[in-house]
Amino acid sequence: MRSIEQLTEEILSLPSASRALLAEKIVESLEFDTDPTIQAAWNTEAKKRRDEIRSGCVEPIPGDEALAQVRRLLEQ
Repeated sequence: MRSIEQLTEEILSLPSASRALLAEKIVESLEFDTDPTIQAAWNTEAKKRRDEIRSGCVEPIPGDEALAQVRRLLEQ
């Protein structure tokens, strides 16, 4: 059996799309004890935000811009 170091080296040599797919599959394989109430609240919030964007009430911004805004707020 290969060591973690060997697997890591092999995985990091893959194209980025393959690494992303592998990362997604690994995360999906992890078991999470999710409180159904919390999951329902997140689903409701996600749908609300989706609907706000679709209706034009909210204008989405690029992720890097959002992170820059958060960093500026944290620096204050």
